[in-house]
Amino acid sequence: MVTGRALHFVFKVADRTLTAKFYREVLGMKVLRHEEFSEGCEAACNGPYANRWSKTMVGYGPEDNHFVVELTYNYGITHYEQGNDFRGITIQSSEALKRAAAANWPVKESDGLKFVEAPGGYKFYIIDKPQPTDKDPVKQVSLACSNLTRSVEYWNGLLNLKIYEKKDKSAVLGFAEDQAKLELVDIGEPVNHAKAYGRIAFSCPFDEQPIIDEKVRKANGKILTPLISLDTPGKATVRVIILADPDDHEICFVDDESFRQLSQVDPNSDADLDKYIKADKSRA
Repeated sequence: MVTGRALHFVFKVADRTLTAKFYREVLGMKVLRHEEFSEGCEAACNGPYANRWSKTMVGYGPEDNHFVVELTYNYGITHYEQGNDFRGITIQSSEALKRAAAANWPVKESDGLKFVEAPGGYKFYIIDKPQPTDKDPVKQVSLACSNLTRSVEYWNGLLNLKIYEKKDKSAVLGFAEDQAKLELVDIGEPVNHAKAYGRIAFSCPFDEQPIIDEKVRKANGKILTPLISLDTPGKATVRVIILADPDDHEICFVDDESFRQLSQVDPNSDADLDKYIKADKSRA
């Protein structure tokens, strides 16, 4: 069995200034930590780019008990083509709708659901109810799939996520009731990840990572990056394994013990992000 914990979803962002405004002033998230790297990640955390990049974690609370967003910025990259792979993140926050109105940020509607779009076109569906303070407002991440049965067999049968809801064309899965869920929606066509493709991350105990590795290998699944240790300057080293599901959605499993050390909230991160945005000449 895999005893995972939902951590975050990774977005590639081209406009760090406008992106920071959206997450802070519209969604009302906080900057939890900011990290700068001089060269590309060995596990392709910043995509297939061997350049300077940064990682900014934003969310409604500490990563120990909140599902957050990882904003990956590659210096000098000014645009990412979007595919049909990412459908949206759902949060409960009437306050976000009010902030969007105050900031003149468009609030759109689809099938009775209100949503706002982050720079780059990433959708955030908003449940129009007061934002909870005793639990995480982030409810689920929705990804496209081309064959729901095959995807559920992978996520449930191989990775051990529980099925919380199943319909003809969609399924909701997760590791625990109090965690953000993963929704898979069958779009009836191939999934195109284009250049803006993201990555969903979970943690699991250090000793369970080799079990995941063995299970995926036996099932002839895709392992994009075998078990590898990644360093963050001045912070904890973590071990990760990067997988790809049947539709090539990237999945990271990081060891929980080290990640809890790495992901401690940095009180200087908000100011650090602004400092690096101001000093960035790569978009000139």
